[in-house]
Amino acid sequence: MQSAPIRHLPIKGTYNVRDLGGYAAAGSQTQWRRILRADALHRLDGDGVAAMLASGITTVIDLRHGDELTHQPNPFNGHGAVVYHNVSLLDGLAPSLMGEGDVLLELYKLALTQRQPALAQVLRIIADAPPGAVLFHCTAGKDRTGIVAALLLGVAGVEAGLIVEDYALTADLIAPIIADITAGAVARGADPASFQRLLASEPATMAATLAFIQAEFGSIAAYVERIGLDQVTIERLRNRLLGEF
Repeated sequence: MQSAPIRHLPIKGTYNVRDLGGYAAAGSQTQWRRILRADALHRLDGDGVAAMLASGITTVIDLRHGDELTHQPNPFNGHGAVVYHNVSLLDGLAPSLMGEGDVLLELYKLALTQRQPALAQVLRIIADAPPGAVLFHCTAGKDRTGIVAALLLGVAGVEAGLIVEDYALTADLIAPIIADITAGAVARGADPASFQRLLASEPATMAATLAFIQAEFGSIAAYVERIGLDQVTIERLRNRLLGEF
């Protein structure tokens, strides 16, 4: 008997590769091995790359900026078996680390309001991707990846509580690489004490992000229309997550 799919894929060289399948959604559930979210992939060796390919990925979307790509190159950039895209999701965004509030919530709000063309581009790439699984990732698989995952699950009709739970899974998974991520950021000029504020993945942050979308745009479905996705593209996204494919 075939074993049930698992959410976290324990592939050597990664820490936070997770499947968006198996979530209840509008009388159905999101399908397994359609869309994966992940941390950075630069630690993968040949066996790790092979394991990733064996998971079914045919498209990789790298959400990191150019400096990250230079210091930690993506092994799928130029790989013959994968279509690789780079969309720098947070270009130009600099939330204040000096205030007392939730700095990640402020960052997510900025992304949702100021990086709408980039978000629309990512969602179109996923909708139009060839058969196989789509993997999107950033450095920790938490912030840039978390925003995209929330929009995808929302489009599929997954309830807010499950979206929040999915976001919060990152905390335990990235614990072994917090020091490495911090060292990389410091090497690129970040202040270590301030940077620590960016490493959380508290459920309240995503809950507040979803509440912001609801208050400002009405719903995630309305938000993706506002940023320029037409109904055909939205339906392709839903089908990738929910339908026969």
